[in-house]
Amino acid sequence: MAVWDDLVGQDRVAVQLAAAARDADALVTAAAAGDRAGVGGGSTASAEPQVPGGSKMTHAWLFTGPPGSGRAAAARAFAAALQCVSPDRALGGAPGCGFCDGCHTTLVGTHADVEIVRTDLLSIGVKETRELVRRAQLSPAGGRWQVIVLEDADRLTEGAANVLLKAVEEPAPRTVWLLCAPSLEDVLPTIRSRCRHLTLRTPPVDAVADVLVRRDGIEPGLAASVAQATQGHIGRARRLATDERARARRAAVLKLPLRVDDVGGCLKAAQELIDAATDDAKQLAEEVDAKETEELRAALGAAAGTGGRLPRGTAGAMKDLQDRQKRRATRTQRDSLDLALTDLAGFYRDVLALQLGSETAIANADVRDALERVAAGSRPERTLRRIEAVSACRQALDSNVSPLLAVEAMTMALRAG
Repeated sequence: MAVWDDLVGQDRVAVQLAAAARDADALVTAAAAGDRAGVGGGSTASAEPQVPGGSKMTHAWLFTGPPGSGRAAAARAFAAALQCVSPDRALGGAPGCGFCDGCHTTLVGTHADVEIVRTDLLSIGVKETRELVRRAQLSPAGGRWQVIVLEDADRLTEGAANVLLKAVEEPAPRTVWLLCAPSLEDVLPTIRSRCRHLTLRTPPVDAVADVLVRRDGIEPGLAASVAQATQGHIGRARRLATDERARARRAAVLKLPLRVDDVGGCLKAAQELIDAATDDAKQLAEEVDAKETEELRAALGAAAGTGGRLPRGTAGAMKDLQDRQKRRATRTQRDSLDLALTDLAGFYRDVLALQLGSETAIANADVRDALERVAAGSRPERTLRRIEAVSACRQALDSNVSPLLAVEAMTMALRAG
């Protein structure tokens, strides 16, 4: 299986990346031949791959696309192709076989020359970015490319983005930056102007269902249902298919439009949404925090039989971990809320489709009775205002408005229409 097989519905992007990987492989091969010639001729100069003007390869890429389009998967697949060491390449085969040591270790996250950066916090700061820039200046240990995959480039603070800009402007000869963000506007203009831009689209529903069956072993009926419900969002579709609690939370969200008939119902529904998001954060903490804390205590040398007392001078490291865990819980709550709001917006879009007599397949066919009830009880203009209220709530959360206040304002607007 080639590394491109998991790029669902992104054939055009896969072709572009495969062509760039071919040119990148040719550059490294030519540089290696130059090294051998230099050794044979007594030269001590080491050839470096210089990217010519007409090459499909470049040192910085920006992958954009809507949530669920697979932009991070595309970046990881390209990183694997850049590190491909399959012998078939010498026979005209394309890099990115998916089986060789270079491809495999990249895809599982253990390749020495591939740094995959994703954050579970609200932002990426200057300190972390400087460490990435420092690593980007190193020569690749395997002799091919030093690849930095930044999956959340849109979460860079302004200061961190300025730090990254310098590295993208003056890259090391064998370093490749692969940045991922929802849109061009989410990246500093001076950075995006120095990157080659690839736009991914929302995958077709049928393609998402097919990959869930083929790769994840999901039953075809369930795969088709969750692919339709998430409208082609690969990650959310997989989660709905494999996590019963996720399906239960979605079902609860889709009942909300029937529960906002009065002020009391609005406030209760808002509180329940916040509580569900908080429970999500708590669940993650229970799964991850205890393990992280124990591992850090062991690394710091907490002695057995001393009540877990830490050695002197190590309390700061433990506090840093606790602060990080609190920030992660905040992001988890925000992400969970955003997911619920996305489902809610999808419900009202289906309502609007029914009101307008659209022949487009509705996403939430499993709650068609509720959709028809809400559609019959209102007009399209009111439905549009409700969709706008959900969007305004998402924007308020992005601006760090109190989650409860933002959600209460939304539920009241859903009632008032």
